Amino acid sequence: MASVVGKRINGRTYYYLVESERVDGRPKIVSQRYLGAAEELAAALDGAAGLPESTRHLAFGDVAAVWSTLARLAVGRAIEEIVGPRRVKVATYLTLAVVHRATAPDTGLAEWWKNAAAARFVRPRLAADAVTDAEFWRVTARLTRRQLERIEDAVAARIALPDPTTLAVDVPNFATYAESDTADATLAGLSAIVTRDGAIPLVSRVYQRGGPGVEPFGVAVERLSARHPGTVTVVFDTGQHAQLDLDSGLHFVGALPLGDFPDLLTRPGASRRPVDHDRYPGLTALDTRTTVFGTTRRVVLTHSARLHAAQARGFAQALSSATRQLDGLALALAAGTNRRPRDQLRTDIARITRVRWVDRVLSAQLTGTQPGELRLEYRIDETARARLDEEFFGKQLLVTDHDDWPAAEVIAAYRARYHLDSTFRMLNGSFVPAPAPRRDWSEQRIAVHSLVSSLTTAVTHLMRREADCAGLDLSVRELLDQLSRIGETVLRYPSTGGRPRTRRILTARDETQQRLFELFGLGDYAP
Repeated sequence: MASVVGKRINGRTYYYLVESERVDGRPKIVSQRYLGAAEELAAALDGAAGLPESTRHLAFGDVAAVWSTLARLAVGRAIEEIVGPRRVKVATYLTLAVVHRATAPDTGLAEWWKNAAAARFVRPRLAADAVTDAEFWRVTARLTRRQLERIEDAVAARIALPDPTTLAVDVPNFATYAESDTADATLAGLSAIVTRDGAIPLVSRVYQRGGPGVEPFGVAVERLSARHPGTVTVVFDTGQHAQLDLDSGLHFVGALPLGDFPDLLTRPGASRRPVDHDRYPGLTALDTRTTVFGTTRRVVLTHSARLHAAQARGFAQALSSATRQLDGLALALAAGTNRRPRDQLRTDIARITRVRWVDRVLSAQLTGTQPGELRLEYRIDETARARLDEEFFGKQLLVTDHDDWPAAEVIAAYRARYHLDSTFRMLNGSFVPAPAPRRDWSEQRIAVHSLVSSLTTAVTHLMRREADCAGLDLSVRELLDQLSRIGETVLRYPSTGGRPRTRRILTARDETQQRLFELFGLGDYAP
């Protein structure tokens, strides 16, 4: 039974809508809803409060989905077990940093917190002015490298692996750490063991590129394998094979220089077969065996129509740029306005033409000996240009010891590094600015940042894999973009002398967004 009940509080009467039921034979209030003071009720009846005086939009969908995934993996609890119960803030700030980096990496922590719905459901509660970059670095300042590794190991243990086979990959362009008060920057790479399905990072190790004592990739793989034992396949890029012993017994998938295998490049297109129309539309491959470093091995020569078109466009632009520069130099020599010595001109010409593939088709000749009589001519070898288009564009040559894997799985394993690289670029941008309050990047802070980036990548790649299993084929960027379109709107109504009246509602969702809403259980976090 519903009724309106007035309660006298501090000399004023406030009204509530109450629901009463009999419990054990006695009447009892089972629910109540605040309605307001008498003037608020009158204003509502008169329509004065029918329209909000202001609205505010908060990020909800992507924030709640990442937080939901972290909660499901019990990441906060895992961190608390490692750092100790007296340092609960560390767990809170690290998990918040993961959500922040996944959803707004280009925005400061404080600004993001102010414009996200996270404060409504993140527990333990944090004061609005406590969530800042400076506070994050203060709270995490005493974390040791061993603790950071244990945190990553604990999270990896919570990720279910449908396939125990993992991949060891190297991302040399992981991040560029820029000092805010100097032009110097630290270039960092990352070696990691990732899942074969979804390229989800499990354990990782950051290193300084070009620094003293940099570990070869093979040594890094051994160290990482000790933290996450199991069957590992090493994935390497062109040129990295020099750091690896392919006869050591390790499984491998890697890329080889196309120019070292001219007999494969001249094989006709009819010798290639479609790989997988659904997973890799427009991709064909020749699956064969050839001699690689003195041993007969399995190789997969792929051709992508999309890559072919992109490389052809890039080459045309590079060739056009080179010929424009040569035309300008030739005109200046003919007009007598460029009187540099012959050696300087030859160096300049070499710089112009020394561009990938351009030097294969473009040749320049400088005649004359003295300034004023020097002349420049160039020619484009159309036969070489056609050969380049036929033999190189769109192709990639992979080598593997996995004779039992379908070609599609070999290709997927090799592309894992590019999925990681793409996500890291999205999270870190061109440069990672120096943290506050100190304006430098210490080794410890780089380690903390790399952990946050690795955990963020693991969570978002896991989310992408779950969406894919649910029939939603989305990249990490597309997934987060769809989720970010599920916003939370806060409506603030005029005060009539009592408490401020607010109402929170979610924005409308299309079919894809609704499926993601249900997949990640966002109803549990909705207002």
